[in-house]
Amino acid sequence: SGSIFNVNTGSVWLMNQQMDTIATPGRTCPLHYHYGPEVFRQAPAAALRDLEVLYVVGGLYGNESALLEILRLFDAEQGRKRLVFNGDFHWFDADPARFARVQQAVLAHTALRGNVETELADPDPQGDAGCGCAYPDWVGDAVVERSNRILRRLRGAVTPGQRAALSDLPMWLTAEVGDCRIGIVHGDAQSLAGWGFAQEHLRDSSHRDRVRDWFHRGNVDAFASSHTCLPVFQRLGLGAHRAPGWVFNNGAAGMPNFRGDPAGLVTRIAVRPCEAKGSRASVMHRGLHVDALAIEVDPAAVRLAFLAQWPAGTDAHASYFERIEGGPHYHPHQVIRQED
Repeated sequence: SGSIFNVNTGSVWLMNQQMDTIATPGRTCPLHYHYGPEVFRQAPAAALRDLEVLYVVGGLYGNESALLEILRLFDAEQGRKRLVFNGDFHWFDADPARFARVQQAVLAHTALRGNVETELADPDPQGDAGCGCAYPDWVGDAVVERSNRILRRLRGAVTPGQRAALSDLPMWLTAEVGDCRIGIVHGDAQSLAGWGFAQEHLRDSSHRDRVRDWFHRGNVDAFASSHTCLPVFQRLGLGAHRAPGWVFNNGAAGMPNFRGDPAGLVTRIAVRPCEAKGSRASVMHRGLHVDALAIEVDPAAVRLAFLAQWPAGTDAHASYFERIEGGPHYHPHQVIRQED
């Protein structure tokens, strides 16, 4: 997904419909990525109803150490629970054996496809979407081109059977935790690769008005997303006759989210407080406890696994190694946005 950021910019980013006019691989948002907020009015599947605990894991990026820790934490949870991987669980796992292990473990749970999985599922390696990230115009061309090449290399790890399994994954889901209806997406409420839940974009009041409209059209109490790769919990007033809504964007489960903090993050939504240590942000919503739960693993092991596949001079190293080493210029106090 879009993982290179200028977090100091105050500009309003292009919306998906505007980005669709940029016919450049890596910037294009294909028509088949789109849906309407009304899809979230559908009833959740039986496995996603009446939950007591929901983990939403976006942006694993093929990090096996993080995957094992997520599974350990989830296994310790009590009650009716569900683990949902909401896309881009592949990315750095270019080794076929590693790719296969990640996919097998993820698909043992509930999963959505992100732009990475959607493009890997496409049998046409010359597709116009490139990596499918739909990068906005402020991301430099060199970053976009590197991401397109990462995706092309990743294609070499995929078998026909794995490609078919990725193709079968949905683009969105709904879930119920307590009496809260949650729309689960990779990007935003309109597109698999949408940037509408980016923390930078949510700073703009006119954009928040648009997001409110998505809540009303989708009849949900919260959205859980990732894709934009920096975490934000944004509260939104929905009018006098409705409780406020929240956008819960976990940032990245498989990479650091804060400067000097190597932990990944997942969104935990539950009827009980989190017993695990390491919540980086926590709010209450409709009686539920919602945490940006830290995924703390050995950074040296993560670094070695990354360098074994992407040493200096490779595209992923150029784009991501600095973040893996030191984290982005972003801090926990920036996560929770209390608008009203």
